[in-house]
Order: sequence, then structure tokens, then C-alpha cells
Amino acid sequence: MKKGAPTRAELLRNRRLLSRVDHGVELLRRKREALVRELVPLARPAAEARRAIAEAADAAYRAQLEAVAVNGEQSMIAAGWPPRELQVDLDPHRVWGMMVPRLAALPRWHRGLAARGTEPATTGPALFEAANRFEVLADRLLAAAALDLHLRALAEALEKTSRQLHTLEQRVAPQLRTRITEVARALDEREREEHVRLLHLGRHRG
Repeated sequence: MKKGAPTRAELLRNRRLLSRVDHGVELLRRKREALVRELVPLARPAAEARRAIAEAADAAYRAQLEAVAVNGEQSMIAAGWPPRELQVDLDPHRVWGMMVPRLAALPRWHRGLAARGTEPATTGPALFEAANRFEVLADRLLAAAALDLHLRALAEALEKTSRQLHTLEQRVAPQLRTRITEVARALDEREREEHVRLLHLGRHRG
């Protein structure tokens, strides 16, 4: 921090700056608390979503191995047609002036037998089971992606806010307080010296 001359103007300027910094610290504390309140309830669902993905992936790949053994790899490839398009919408959520992106209106990836457009007799139950399991996995991944997107944005905002708060509390505010003390002490010392000088002048004149 650049130091000016120890004057009344310097003292007032630093006091004004400190007042603004204290106000900023209070706002950042409230912002951090709001982000934590928003973040904490998402921790358990995020952990549950990861467990659900692991379970769905395990079931899907087991079903795939069985379907390949029963129907062959080419039947597995053919069952994937026609390809399906995935579209998602972003629903921005405002938290303390920040836009936190969230996925809205998640598509339902899992579908029933009638929606597949394939013949059950020529496809077989093992292949349908594998397709069902992977569609369930896709649903789990979409839900987790929406949650992770929200969680990640909040975590980054919390980290940035905490960093700003630490800078103001641990560096800027102490430096300003130290400078205010130095300037006030220098001004007091100058006033005492001036007072003593005036006393001497008065005695000599007397």
C-alpha cells in the first residue's frame, strides 16, 4: 500500500477506505454464508447420485455382456438405431447477484418396449434388458450432470468469495489500521511539538 504524507487528509482518507473495507467484509461474509447455505444441502444428493451411477453402470455392463453372449455384437449395434438426439435447457439461478447455471426439464431417456420400434421376437429379452439398463444409466448421468453443474458453480463462487474475504481481512484492513495508527501518532507528535514550541515562544516574549 502506497503511503502518503502524515496529514489530516491522509488520516481521513485512510479512515474512509477502512470504512469501505469493513463494509465489504460484512457483505462478503453474508455472501459466503448464503453460498454455504445453498451448497450444503446439495452434498448428500451429489453423493447419492454418484452411488446411483455406479450401481446403474455395473448393472448395465453386466446386462451388456449377457446380451452380447446371447445375441452377438452385431445385434447389439443394430439395436442402437435410430440414434436419439439429446437436448437440455439451461435455467440460470441467481445467488447473490451471480448466475448459477442449472439444467431444467431433463429429458426422460428411459423408454418402454413399445417406444423402441423393434420386434421383440427377433431381438430377445437379453438385448432389451441391456438397452433398458443403459437408458437407466443415461437418466442417472443426466440427473447427476445437472446437480454437478450447480454444485461446481457454487463451489467456485464460494472459493472466490472466501479468497476475496481473506484478502480484505488479513491484508487490506490490517494495513489500513496500521497506517491510520501511524498517521495519528505522527500528527499527535507534531501537535505536541507545536504546543511545546508555542510555550517556549510565549515564555521568551514574556
